[in-house]
Formats: sequence, C-alpha cells, structure tokens
Amino acid sequence: MAVDTAPAYRGLTFVRIAVALQTLTLFFQAATAGLLLTSAHGELLHDVGARVMYGASMLYVLAAVLAWRPGGASPRPVLYASAFLLLASLQVVLGIAHLPALHVPLGILMFTGSVLVLLGTRPGGVASRPGTEK
Repeated sequence: MAVDTAPAYRGLTFVRIAVALQTLTLFFQAATAGLLLTSAHGELLHDVGARVMYGASMLYVLAAVLAWRPGGASPRPVLYASAFLLLASLQVVLGIAHLPALHVPLGILMFTGSVLVLLGTRPGGVASRPGTEK
C-alpha cells in the first residue's frame, strides 16, 4: 500500500526555504554590523535588516507549524522556530539598549544555530544520516 508523503514533503520544503531565508538575513546582519563601524549608511541597513530578520523568524514559525499540523511532520521544528523567534526578540531588545557585549555573541549564536538547522533540514542532512532513523 502506498503512503502519500507529498503534503509533508511540501511542508518541509517550506521550512527549508524559511530557514534559508532566516540564515541569509542573519548573515546580512553580521555584514551590516561591520558597516556600522565604517559607514554612515550602516545603521540604516542594520535597522532594516533587523526588521527583515525578525520577519524571517516569524515566517520560520509559520512554516514549522504548517508542516507540523496539517502536514503531519514532527513538532520539533516548531520548538526550534519558537526559540529562534524568542532569541530574535531578545536581539531586538539588546540592540535597542545598545548592549553590544550581549548583542554580538547572541547574533553569532543565532547564525550558527540557523546554519545547523539549515544543514539538518536538507535531504540527506545531518538529521537524516544513515543509522539515525528508528
């Protein structure tokens, strides 16, 4: 008997796209953070990038929920996405408060985590290596 995996696959594709967008925006934020030190336009670019990154984090939550509830995927990505949204909220607060001693390391942590999640969501990625399935 054949099992229809198309909805779950589509949901996982949306999750991959959302995580990739989030990772790209976090990389953009790192680049514009450097521009803050050297250019007058750096602050504007970093501010706009922060809004886009926050939106990308919300899109990741939406994609994870849509893959989980109607798609039948694991609820684990919803927890990851919610954690990233919480960290993004903390980043905004730290950035507005001008606390680079906390803002910068948290940004590095978020980028690293996003890259790891992105690697884990791709077909044949870290999470689906041979021998790890039950």
